Amino acid sequence: MASLQVLFFMLVSSYCFTFMSSRPTGVHLRSMNNFIHAVQQVEESNPGLCPLSMIRALRRTAGHDDAMTIHFLGASNNLSDIAGLETAILNASSFSFFDKAVHHMITDSGEERGVTLAPDGTTVALAPLLLGIECGLKAKLEGNSTIGLFPLTLGRPLGLTFLSLQDIPVSNRLGPDGCWDSVERPKVFKIFWPATLATDAVINGGMDGLILGTDISQLPNSKEPPALSEILQEYYNFILQADHGLDTLSRHISPRRREISRSILEPLDLQKELMDTLTLVWRLEKTEWIALDTGVNKAVKEGLKEFVHKYWDCPQIIPRCQWRANDRKETPIPLSLPLHFLYVHHTYEPSQPCLSFSQCSMDMRAMQRFHQEVRNWSDIGYSFVVGSDGYVYEGRGWNLLGTHTRGHNSRGFGVSIIGNYTSALPSRHAMDLLRHRLTRCAVDGGRLVANYTVHGHRQMVNYTSCPGDAFFSEITKWDHFRN
Repeated sequence: MASLQVLFFMLVSSYCFTFMSSRPTGVHLRSMNNFIHAVQQVEESNPGLCPLSMIRALRRTAGHDDAMTIHFLGASNNLSDIAGLETAILNASSFSFFDKAVHHMITDSGEERGVTLAPDGTTVALAPLLLGIECGLKAKLEGNSTIGLFPLTLGRPLGLTFLSLQDIPVSNRLGPDGCWDSVERPKVFKIFWPATLATDAVINGGMDGLILGTDISQLPNSKEPPALSEILQEYYNFILQADHGLDTLSRHISPRRREISRSILEPLDLQKELMDTLTLVWRLEKTEWIALDTGVNKAVKEGLKEFVHKYWDCPQIIPRCQWRANDRKETPIPLSLPLHFLYVHHTYEPSQPCLSFSQCSMDMRAMQRFHQEVRNWSDIGYSFVVGSDGYVYEGRGWNLLGTHTRGHNSRGFGVSIIGNYTSALPSRHAMDLLRHRLTRCAVDGGRLVANYTVHGHRQMVNYTSCPGDAFFSEITKWDHFRN
């Protein structure tokens, strides 16, 4: 086993996902919008620029010509269509920006680089994102299938991570997430604990690359692919309508990456896809003997099960530091898991659904201030809060006692949907996040018993109409609801 782990780090060193101890960060803001703007500037200075040429130039700039990428996409330094463009990038004094923006690494101080903060509040590694888009563009322009799309976006980081961490508990083999030094002016992203090759940002970028690569490859023959900046702008920047949120939006956007990637990949035999990816890695690196290890299949099977649980069954949860929570006023009290109840709330105030990361974060901070300063609680009361932007926001979390349902806080999780639902329902997507995704995540993760009970807040105390008449009527139809 030890020899496999040593070999793993040898393999990783040849790929674009690397661990480094020192590399200057510069002063560039690491937001997706800033990256899109930089790409747009290059496109505007090169009228008629083919998006495939643009993305190949970015690959060469970041030095991403490893063996597997060349196998599927060809070597960027042998492609004549990028020579002039690379000069344009250098002349625009943006080489350093693109190199640092795309080149993925993790420093020994826990800083993850080559990642950007998306407008929806999630963090995305650009390398797998751009490789997925390049696969789609190549398939579209050459009339071929998207061979290499899964291996380059998700297969390689997942497979190598599962292989390298066989002696580590399954729950720690993927991730972690992290937080930015500033949401308004992001420069440094620090991960929560020692990283695997498949950090949350890498998986987000891989999912996004898979989705966008698939979408581009399926464009009608009569339709030319849009510019790279347009591809990214359409996916990451959007405005949700107040009445419906994500319910009526048909196009693919970043908050739906988990459900869309699942719909693409679930029909496949992912165990076989991952083993095929690893087999190709071993062949390209001339290390085929690793396939003789009898533990490889078991490691991939266990790792794949954790991936499905963590990134498909569970919703994306925006951590406290990302919505800029204040410190807790007192030492938190741990819960004794698993719990037996789920208590459903609405916030009442804020009274309107939140439809963006910035608005939901503002609402979270307002509720925390009210709970701490007016009610004199140690922290925001809820375990979790659901926005209409497609995300769940961490309150007290899975492990700490909340202040949400008087007399019952230690027995169940208190989850609220932002808005006043006295006469109208939350969006269907927000309700599904709570009813299906968050509860399944809790049960499968050992935090909530399988035969849990759902109650509305009003059933447990006699002084509230929470979660509102309309919403309460809806939850009475849920499978686990009890009078």
